[in-house]
Amino acid sequence: MSEQTNLHFVLFPLMAQGHLLPMTDIARILAQRGATITIITTPLDANRIRPVISRAIDSKLKIRLLELQLPIAEVGLPEGCVNIDKLPSFEYWKKLSVAMDLLEQPAEDLLRKLMPPPDCIISDFLFPWTTDVARRFNIPRVVFNGPGCFYLLCMHVAISSKILGEVELDKDRVVLPGLPDRVEVTKIQITGSSKGVDEDDMGIWVKAVEAENAAYGLVVHTFEELEPEYVKEYTLVKNKKLYCVGPVSLCNTDGPDLAERGNKAGIDEHECLKWLNEREPGSVLYVCLGSLARVSTEQAIELGLGLESVNKPFIWCVRNKTEELEKWFLEQGFEDRVRDRGLVVHGWAPQVLILSHPAIGGFITHCGWNSTLESISAGVPMITWPCFADQFLNEVFIVQILKIGVRIGVEVPVMVGEEEKVGVLVTKEDVKTVIERFMEEDEDGKQRREKVEELAKMANAAMKEGGSSYKNVSLLIQDITETLRTNNIINH
Repeated sequence: MSEQTNLHFVLFPLMAQGHLLPMTDIARILAQRGATITIITTPLDANRIRPVISRAIDSKLKIRLLELQLPIAEVGLPEGCVNIDKLPSFEYWKKLSVAMDLLEQPAEDLLRKLMPPPDCIISDFLFPWTTDVARRFNIPRVVFNGPGCFYLLCMHVAISSKILGEVELDKDRVVLPGLPDRVEVTKIQITGSSKGVDEDDMGIWVKAVEAENAAYGLVVHTFEELEPEYVKEYTLVKNKKLYCVGPVSLCNTDGPDLAERGNKAGIDEHECLKWLNEREPGSVLYVCLGSLARVSTEQAIELGLGLESVNKPFIWCVRNKTEELEKWFLEQGFEDRVRDRGLVVHGWAPQVLILSHPAIGGFITHCGWNSTLESISAGVPMITWPCFADQFLNEVFIVQILKIGVRIGVEVPVMVGEEEKVGVLVTKEDVKTVIERFMEEDEDGKQRREKVEELAKMANAAMKEGGSSYKNVSLLIQDITETLRTNNIINH
């Protein structure tokens, strides 16, 4: 039998699609065990997940959404910059971080009014003040980590070993010491930023790590079978409770939940499925570079021309279109030229729905961790095109450690707001060459497919009753219940 509970969890997701969606899934997973859930977020993010939460409430789950206004004017952010994907460039990230810190008092005021009172806070790594709030309420804080244990351990090693300080040039290669596998990358690929890491960035990171070290435990979006040695090592270095609960996207089993995750999709799900149903199994390449990543107009055109030249069926999700790119689509008649084999989605794509379709045979991805897990869960091998942040280390994990992907060849990060300045990193010839090699029915391709299909079975088993992630959710509930009982502070 599943572990049932009447605990009240309060969740604080980061204002970014890649953090909001897994936290929303975690909320539903806990509510399915009987917990009361309160998600506290901004009005924009609340609207993004409201359809999913409304369906959960209709199915008798105890979840509610509460909103807090982000004080953007007070910190000098432009109007509308209430989410990381709304920032014109990463130059504004520090101001957004200050605005997030200013939520502490209004959030605490909100918590004091909650009935039943909160029993546990689960909050994003980048909300360090929630550790202090939890302490004042005498309840545990559990930190949500968006990336997997491979990335988290790599970053821990990079910072604790001070190896970055020993490397002079951004493009110099380093071997991260003491890891279960040899991991050799450039300095700039570890930081995932073309700007380097300044004192303010380090200050934000250090504050978050200190708060994490003082927290009760960690929830990590991964599953133990995917990276067993890295889960074990990271648990040892953090020396606290660590719960691997993923891949959480697998809790979405109904059509609407698969199609409407976060922003409204730029294509009708039935139209999308009809198009996919007409293709051969494993023949379609899905192309999407994530919710934050942006490429220059010239780079997008090169990608489109490369896809056209391969003569394979594809779905291409095009986001953040410039006026020049819009003009190119219209004047060149690209969609008409590829109509027999190409589907262009303008805006957001129903990614989990697409990846889980048998017609999909590969995924050109930015290596965001959610996309990586969604691809693995669907048994789809990847062509890796990292852009920034954790994505270059995720690429190492996909290509070198798991051996389920092929690199497209990007070496340097492209920060939001800098894409036009950087220009073209991958030519149409590069796109064509890599896709043709990736789609070949050779021994390497066969091994990639077999390995990712094996991992997909493990991922799905982990989330089912009796699986490792299912058990870890039970363990989290038991541990929090026991901790509150020991402290004699069960609130209801």
